[in-house]
Amino acid sequence: MKKHKFIKLFLLSLLIIPIITACSSQTAAYNSKEKLGSQINYTITGIDAGAGIMSSTQKALKSYGLEQDNWQLQTSSTSAMTSTLDKAVQDKRPIVVTGWQPHWMFTKYPLKFLKDPKNVFGKAEHINTIVRKGLKSDKPEAYTILDRFHWTPAQMSEVMLQVNNGKDPQVAAKKWIKDNPKQVQAWTKGVKKVHNQSLKLTYVAWDSEIASTNVIAQVLRNQGYKVTIQAMEIQPVWASVATGAADAQVSAWLPKTSGLFYKDYKGKFDDLGPNLEGAKVGLAVPKYMTNINSIEDLKNK
Repeated sequence: MKKHKFIKLFLLSLLIIPIITACSSQTAAYNSKEKLGSQINYTITGIDAGAGIMSSTQKALKSYGLEQDNWQLQTSSTSAMTSTLDKAVQDKRPIVVTGWQPHWMFTKYPLKFLKDPKNVFGKAEHINTIVRKGLKSDKPEAYTILDRFHWTPAQMSEVMLQVNNGKDPQVAAKKWIKDNPKQVQAWTKGVKKVHNQSLKLTYVAWDSEIASTNVIAQVLRNQGYKVTIQAMEIQPVWASVATGAADAQVSAWLPKTSGLFYKDYKGKFDDLGPNLEGAKVGLAVPKYMTNINSIEDLKNK
C-alpha cells in the first residue's frame, strides 16, 4: 500500500509542478530586455475563428515571417480575449491581442495599435448596413430608418462602455436614445409609425455590434416594429440576410473584415452604405510595452 501511495503522490506532483510553473510565469511583468516571444509563448490572443481579423492575422504571421519563429494565433472569443487582456494589464504582463476600434477596451485600457508597414490589415474600415432584397418595397419605413442610421465611433463607445460596466444592452440602448434625441430624429424624421410589423435583425456578438444592433432595434421598436435580434457567427449573419431569413444586419465591417462574405453573397442583398466610418483593425499591445510599436518588432525584439 505504501508503495502505491508513493506512486500516486509522485504522479500528482508531476501534474502540480507544471501548473505552479505556469501560474508563476503568468505573473511575470513585461521585461523589455527579453525577447517578447519567449515571454508570451509566441502566442497572439485572438477571438472567434470566423472573424475577418483572425484570417488577416494569419496572413500577417506569414507576411512578417513570424511563422518561422513558431508564432501562433490562439482562437478564443471576444469575452475571453478581453478577460485575458484585463488580467495582463493589471499585472503589467506582456500580451498581444487582435484589436479593433471602436471598442471599449481602448477606452478602459492603455492600448496602442502596432504599426503595419506591409498594410496586411488594410487602412481604416467602415461598418455597413446590409438589408435583404425587397425590404424597400415590403417595409419602406424600416428601410428608410436603416438607410439613415449613421453614428460615430465615440457614440458607439458610449453604449459599449455601459454594457461592459454591467448594464443590459437594451437598457443601455434606451439610455443612449434618450440622451441623443436630435440624432435619432435625423433617422426617423417624416417616417410613418407602423403597428406591430415584425422585423428581424442578425448580428455578430462583438461588443461593437451588440451596441449598434440594440440601438437601431430600439429605434425601430419605438417606431412600432416588433423587432427580434439574433446573435450568430459571421457567416450565418450574411447568409440569413442573403436568403431573406433576416431583414437586416448593421455589422458589416468592410472592406477587409467581411470582404470575403460580401463577395460570396454579392447580388443577394442591398448595401445601404456605412453606418459608421473610421473603424480600425489590427494587433494591439499595452502602452507599457514601450519598445513594441510595430508588428515587425514581434520578430526582432
